[in-house]
Amino acid sequence: MQLINKTLLDSICRQAEKSPRLRINYNFHESLDAPSQRLLNAIQPESTLPIHRHRNTAETYIILQGRLRVMFYNDQKELTETAVLDPKEGVFGINIPAGEWHTIEILEPDTVIFETKDGPYSPHKEEDMLK
Repeated sequence: MQLINKTLLDSICRQAEKSPRLRINYNFHESLDAPSQRLLNAIQPESTLPIHRHRNTAETYIILQGRLRVMFYNDQKELTETAVLDPKEGVFGINIPAGEWHTIEILEPDTVIFETKDGPYSPHKEEDMLK
């Protein structure tokens, strides 16, 4: 058993602060080959994530603390839609369909999301990054 509590969230947020990418994953799945990828993602505001897509799996975020904006794009790199996740405002999560171009912007320090998608883990291929 493992509790997802304030102690754990504080610990991974401190690790994210020290990370060059200003974010850290805390995996619950036992291997990158697991059929279900389940993790906490602690992210600080200056962290940047490229616009990308997951061709073969949807991705779900549930926000545990903090605030973030999810941004969707078309093939021409034009912003098409946004959503702000903020538990204080009653917006707790989002499901991102497979193949959707997206990225996130962190709006508060110590933002933590629970993230899940189908496995196995597959690094982004060049054609799945919108440049």
